[in-house]
Amino acid sequence: MTETVAYDVTGQIGEIEFRKYPQLVLATVHNPGDESGFSSLFAYITGNNHVRGKIPMTAPGITSQRIPMTAPVVSDEQSMSFVMPAGKIELEMPEPLDNRVQLSTLPAREIAVIRFKGYTRRNEVETVKARLLDSLKNAGITPWASRCCNSTTLGLCNYRYNAPWTPGFLRRNEVAIEVTR
Repeated sequence: MTETVAYDVTGQIGEIEFRKYPQLVLATVHNPGDESGFSSLFAYITGNNHVRGKIPMTAPGITSQRIPMTAPVVSDEQSMSFVMPAGKIELEMPEPLDNRVQLSTLPAREIAVIRFKGYTRRNEVETVKARLLDSLKNAGITPWASRCCNSTTLGLCNYRYNAPWTPGFLRRNEVAIEVTR
């Protein structure tokens, strides 16, 4: 069974849930361009690292797209990340053999999320992203320059909780963005 990152629910407005996440260690591939990001990260946790050790899978897998502060224009810059097991610090993680896999530490933060089911088709994700940004704007909450996946610009992330072979109607997905309330 896959471990899920623990978080505390800090509030709700309509369909938006606010959560406080602890510090996380991420393994990330920037600008994967296709499913090679997933393949590189999966290889890393299954032994493609300097100690040839396996690392337990932790959900969610995170994909992000960076967008300029004048949302909703989306750039082509993307990343895919796997969350490392709880309680680990970056220095405890084995060094990746693939130089595209980068380790980093994401500080504790509060995020706003909207959950949805199904496949993460671009048009559906974009619709949920727009709902999230519009709802936050209407509530007077400004997204913070996100640290979702080491982004220095406003970054909306897509959290994926299920294995690729999970049927769409059973999949749990979320669109998330860091906020300060």
